[in-house]
Order: sequence, then structure tokens, then C-alpha cells
Amino acid sequence: MLNKFGQSSQSEARVQYLDGDFRVISPGTYVRCAVTDARIPLDELKYWSVDLQEAYALPSAVLQRHYPGAFKTSS
Repeated sequence: MLNKFGQSSQSEARVQYLDGDFRVISPGTYVRCAVTDARIPLDELKYWSVDLQEAYALPSAVLQRHYPGAFKTSS
């Protein structure tokens, strides 16, 4: 269940990340990805860390945060 307090025009929400859910502390329409800084609309938020209390835009951002050595570029 999505815990939103309504739409605030294009402002960043403050969110508490819980196991399997999240709670909106301050209303807004998006949160920022902790890795890429991309805006994530609250209704599209799927990935976050309860321990680190941060959101991720994509599964690759989760992997990059937790396994940074796995994303080495080859020359």
C-alpha cells in the first residue's frame, strides 16, 4: 500500500523506508536515487534499502551501491 498524503507540485518527498513498504514523512511527488541522483516518482518507487534508508532508481543502482567492485569498466 502506498502511503501518500496527496500530491505536492513537483517537490521532493521525505520517506522512511520499511520492510516491503515505505512511509511518507514529508509530502512530495518524488525521491532521489542514492546512486544516480535521478528523480523517482513515488508511484514508481520499487527499490530501497531499509538499513541505509535510501532509494534506488533501478536494480543496477542497488548492485552498484552494495557491490561497487562488480561495476568495473573494461578498457
